[in-house]
Parts: sequence; C-alpha cells; structure tokens
Amino acid sequence: MPDKRNHRGPHPEDANLFAAAKIKNLRSTVADFSLLLTRGYAHKSALKLVGDRYSLTERQRLAVMRCACSDQQLVSRRQRQVEIAQVANNGIAIDGYNVLITIEAAISGGIIFKGRDSCHKDLASIHGTYRKVAETIPALQLIGEFLSEAAAGECTWFIDSPVSNSGRLKTLIRQLAEKNQWKWSAELLFNPDTELIASDMIAATSDSIVLDGCQKWVNLAAEIIKRKMPLIEVVDLSSDR
Repeated sequence: MPDKRNHRGPHPEDANLFAAAKIKNLRSTVADFSLLLTRGYAHKSALKLVGDRYSLTERQRLAVMRCACSDQQLVSRRQRQVEIAQVANNGIAIDGYNVLITIEAAISGGIIFKGRDSCHKDLASIHGTYRKVAETIPALQLIGEFLSEAAAGECTWFIDSPVSNSGRLKTLIRQLAEKNQWKWSAELLFNPDTELIASDMIAATSDSIVLDGCQKWVNLAAEIIKRKMPLIEVVDLSSDR
C-alpha cells in the first residue's frame, strides 16, 4: 500500500509501550545492553538477550537499540562533540533525514528519547521512501531559524539519493534557503554516512555510524528541541542518569 501519512506523529501503541511505569525497565535494558556492548558482545545477540530478559516488544527494542552505546563509544563521542556555540562561522554537514525527521516527529507529538550519548532519537522510519508531511516545512523553518541565530557558517544538507523523493526534498530545501537567505546547499549522495565521516565540517547527526566515525559533531536536533520546544516531553532512557 502507498504511504498516505500526513503527519510524523506517534505510533498508536506508544502511549502504552512507553508509559511512565515502563520507563524504569527500559532504562535497565539500555544499561544492560550497553554493558554487553562494552564487553564486546555482538550487537544482535546482545539486544535479543536483554530484550528477551525484559520481555520487550520490537518497538521497545528499537528504542533501546537507538539509545544504547558502549563505554568506548560514549567516551569517543564525547571527545569529538562540539557545543552549539562552536558552529558560529563554521561549516556544518547536516545528516538530512536524520535531523529533519527527528524535528518533524517532535513537532507532531511523536515520542522522542534521550539516549546515553545525550542525542535525541525518534522511532520514525521512511522505509526507502520519504513523504513530505504537514510538519516538513515547519521543521525546516525551525532548523533554519535556529542555525541563523547560532550564526552558523555554510550548511550542506547530505541527503540519501536511493530514498524516493529525495530530489523533491533537495528542491524544497533550496527554495526555503533562497527565500530566507540561509547559507544552505543540498547534495544527493548514494551513501551520506561515508561523506559525513570524511568531511572536515561539523556533522549534525544522531546516527551511531556517523557519530563513531566523524571528526567532530554537534547535537543539533537535541539543542533545537531543548531550546525551541521546551514543552516537548523527552523520555530519558540514559543508563547514566
């Protein structure tokens, strides 16, 4: 069936799956999963082990997977993270779908998690096709206004070319940039992760692969949510609270 969604809102089961009474167990799962990763256990088998122990659903396991990381990853990520003030007059490489979809989800009331590395994560998935939703333009506007206030330098959006409708998103980004006089460009790339890792610009992302390989990164989505959407309830699954 074609994707007919008009919003990036919450899944019907999220209110129950991530109710307050279940957060303690989810934090424990993140802690246990992170410990196993720290000790070198394989990712897939470690997630199954802790997920089965706490009787988690697939969606809960997805949240745990996105919020956990090993001690080694945590130390490395923190060493290469730059504060938002440091983007002033510096080039930023934006992990396009990663940042945009998180902000879309936050605007639409989708559930947002704080992971162990302090990145904000959503559970949205585009399944190979990006569909513009009601929150897309407001999300881009919010990102643009925030970066302008931060006096960011040239911003390049890295967008996955294999994802359907990426060309349309690139055009929309360029149109909004021209209208608002933002210093933005957009590139369609077969593998944006590789380019983000190789770039000497500050990467704006919460993607684990990029976080573990890039030269430096900024927690852009989390900063936007914290500063521009203070009423958003972020579910903290950090095992280091």
